[in-house]
Amino acid sequence: MGQGIQPSVTRPFASSMTTIATTQTNQEILKAICLIDKTITSPAQGLPEELFLCVSRLTPLVNVDLLIRNQQGKILLTWRDDEIFGQGWHIPGGCLRLGESFGERILAVSENELGAQAVFAPTPLAIYETVDNTRPSRTHHISLLFECKLIGPPDQKREYVKASPQAGAWAWHSVCPTKLLQPAYRSWFQETSLLVRE
Repeated sequence: MGQGIQPSVTRPFASSMTTIATTQTNQEILKAICLIDKTITSPAQGLPEELFLCVSRLTPLVNVDLLIRNQQGKILLTWRDDEIFGQGWHIPGGCLRLGESFGERILAVSENELGAQAVFAPTPLAIYETVDNTRPSRTHHISLLFECKLIGPPDQKREYVKASPQAGAWAWHSVCPTKLLQPAYRSWFQETSLLVRE
C-alpha cells in the first residue's frame, strides 16, 4: 500500500492545559510585581539585597568604575571579599540606581568606599562588557571606566597594611596584582608601569 499524507492530530486537552499553566504563571508574576511595586517605594535609594540579586539574574547591570592614579602613576584598588566575586583587588565602582547620573554614582562610590571626595572627567575612558555565567548572580555587567582624582587622601583607617587584607581596604598599586577581579583592566597597569618608569 502506498503511504498517503498523514492527517494532523490535534490535542485540545493538552493545548488547553498549557494555556492554563501559562496564564497561571503570568498571574503569579503580576502578583509578585504588584507586591514589589507596593513594597519598594524609593528604588533610587537602593534595592534590598535579595531583590537586587534577582534583578541581576534577569537583566544586565550598568556600573561606573573609578580609575584613580596618584602623582607617581600608581592605581588605587580596594579589596573585595564576598560570595559572588570572591577575594581579590578591584577598581572601586558601583551600579547605577534609578534616576541616578554617572557623576552622582561616581561621587557616592568615592565617599562610600574611600571616604574621600573626587573630581572626574565627564567622558568615560572606556566601556567594557563582562559576562560570567559561572556566577550565581551579577553575571552581566556594562562598565564605564572614568578617570578620577581624589580631593584629599583616602580614609587612613581603611588603608591596607602588610597582613591579610580586609574587605574594603585600599592600597596603591604600581603593578597589576595577581588577584585582580577585573581582568579587562590589566592593560591599564601596563600604561601605569610606563608612567612610573618615567
